Parts: sequence; C-alpha cells; structure tokens
Amino acid sequence: MSKSRNQTTYTTASIVNYYAALDWLQPAEIAILERLQPQLATMKMLDIGVGGGRTTLYFAPLVKQYVGIDYSPQMIAACQQRFKDSEYPMSFEIGDARDMSQFDDNSFDFILFSYNGIDYVSHEDRLKILAEVQRVGKSGCYFFFSSHNLQALEKGLTWQKQLSINPLRIYTNLVALGLFWLFNPSLNRQKLADSDYLIVRDDSHLFRLDTYYIRASQQLQDLSQDFSQVEIYPWKSQERMLEMDAPVMETELWLYYLCQTI
Repeated sequence: MSKSRNQTTYTTASIVNYYAALDWLQPAEIAILERLQPQLATMKMLDIGVGGGRTTLYFAPLVKQYVGIDYSPQMIAACQQRFKDSEYPMSFEIGDARDMSQFDDNSFDFILFSYNGIDYVSHEDRLKILAEVQRVGKSGCYFFFSSHNLQALEKGLTWQKQLSINPLRIYTNLVALGLFWLFNPSLNRQKLADSDYLIVRDDSHLFRLDTYYIRASQQLQDLSQDFSQVEIYPWKSQERMLEMDAPVMETELWLYYLCQTI
C-alpha cells in the first residue's frame, strides 16, 4: 500500500475542507451514541482519525474527557480552529493509530475509529492498530469502528448491478465500474472470491486512495484474540445485524463493529 498517497490525500486542502464541513452522524453511529449515552459522562474517549471533527460535535459534549487524534496535521489544525471556543473538555493532537505511545496503557473507556479510517493502512499495520487499541483501552473498553465490506464489493462488481430506471445513473455506474477495473489491473473475479481481505483503488476521493476491504468473518477472526462481544451494524441502519448470512451483507459496503477489550 502506498503510504504517501493516502497521507498526501488527507493533507490536501480540498479534502481537509470537505471533512471539516461534515456535521452529521451515520445511523449506526447514532445507535451507539444512544446506547452508550447513560455511561458517556463517566468515560474518557479517544477519537482516532478525527478528521475535521464530525464526530466531535456529538460525542465531546457528552463524555468526561475527549481526545481526538489524526495523522494529518492539517486535519488537527482544522479541528483546533473549529472548536477553539468550545466549553467542553477536549483536546486534539497529531497521532498515528499504529503507534499511540503518547498514551499510557489502560487510558480510555471508549475508542472510536469512524469513517473507515482503519482501512487506509496495510494489513500488518491494521493489526498493529488493533493491538494498540487493546493496549490503551481499559479492560472492557468499548471499541467502535467501521470498515469496508469485501463481500459487498465482490457482489457489486458486475454490470447487472449497475442497472437502474434512470439512464443517467446507468451511465454513471458503468463508468465508475470501468474505472474501478482500470485502476486495479491485477484484480480479477477469482482473486475477489478467494480473498479474505484486499487492498484496492476504489472511487474514494476519485480513486486517490488505497482502500482495505475485508470480509466480516475475517474481521471477527482478527478481533477474537483481544476483543469480545462483537456486534456488527450496517452503516445505514441503527439495528445490529444478527445473522452473518443476512442479505445486507451483500449490499452494504460499510460495516460498523462494536466490541470490548478483553
């Protein structure tokens, strides 16, 4: 994976401005905020990949202490500017989820890594992030993160899936499909079917990012050593997914995972 391409993208002024303008929660995030709300006032929260402060708006006023980190200095500067007059206890600092040595062991009660931020590093670095989250989280710390769903990507990469009653939508979809295969020349359907996870150039920010996709079954396996009580939420729903073979697994490109550190 190209570290420089992803990090460069997240320091570009237009991208920083885009994230700094976001001011809403996704349905799955609303579900978790409402679920944890009775406990949030006693929690120290770490918001990894805070971006422009989208989630800060909602969580910082409710928690005991809020810390937001991002590996993009420009994103942190945007947050500091956005919340410079805030009355709530919050801080922002440059930080890389792969090495959070600025934080002691057992520091946080709730850790959030939203908007698929964990998907922009290599597989090995992703495992480092999970280990760091386990380290800095207290026993029983809630960890809530989203990730791209490889199963839905595989099912969606056919021309039949691009059909619509809107001719313009069909055209746009087919162009995007063609660009996907153009930007991923080494990928084929057999490799898609055989892989538990893949890094691809998808349409995120006009194919500027290398993005990690993983099957939910593999994600559960990766979490099993250090995390328990894992729940999965489709990002467009406030209802947790109860069955691994639910139809939504083949349609939702983003999944949220809620778990607790062991």
